[in-house]
Amino acid sequence: MRTKLNLTEGIFPMPVLMVATYNEDGSVNVMNAAWGTMQERGRVALNLTETHKTVRNIKERKAFTVSIADAKHVVEADYFGVESGNKEPAKFSKSGLTAGKAECVDAPVINEFPLCLECEFVEYQENEYGVGVIGQVVNLTADESVMVDGKLDISLVDAIAFDPYTHGYYRVAERVGEAFKDGLKLK
Repeated sequence: MRTKLNLTEGIFPMPVLMVATYNEDGSVNVMNAAWGTMQERGRVALNLTETHKTVRNIKERKAFTVSIADAKHVVEADYFGVESGNKEPAKFSKSGLTAGKAECVDAPVINEFPLCLECEFVEYQENEYGVGVIGQVVNLTADESVMVDGKLDISLVDAIAFDPYTHGYYRVAERVGEAFKDGLKLK
């Protein structure tokens, strides 16, 4: 038997993405965006409305970064979602986190988040199916703390996911299988 649920975002897990830009004065702005994904290899799609300070910054600077939020910084990640850059210009500095300049785009890299995609702004889409920022990933960096033998170990990133049903955050860390291999057992 199945239980009918209220309509919500409905997909779990939803990523917890930290979208970072520079404000017009050069200060750092970050927002929490659960509505984001890879549109295709090397292209990011973020479902963000134009009212966000971040979207205005992206359009102005033609660049942004996307970092994967981790369990160690869940408080800061949530703060970036509950506080608006339109209302609090010192939002980033109040978080206590630090940033450096991205290597390839005019946007900040949040030092404390271990995985970061540097993106060039491609376009802003608005239609009956939603709104969104599309970006081309031009550089991907990872902190040495999440690297093993020269390769990214995603379990060390300790990424978090958003639960749209109960508004909780969950760890996404344990490897449970081998993609493109385990299913071959049924062939």
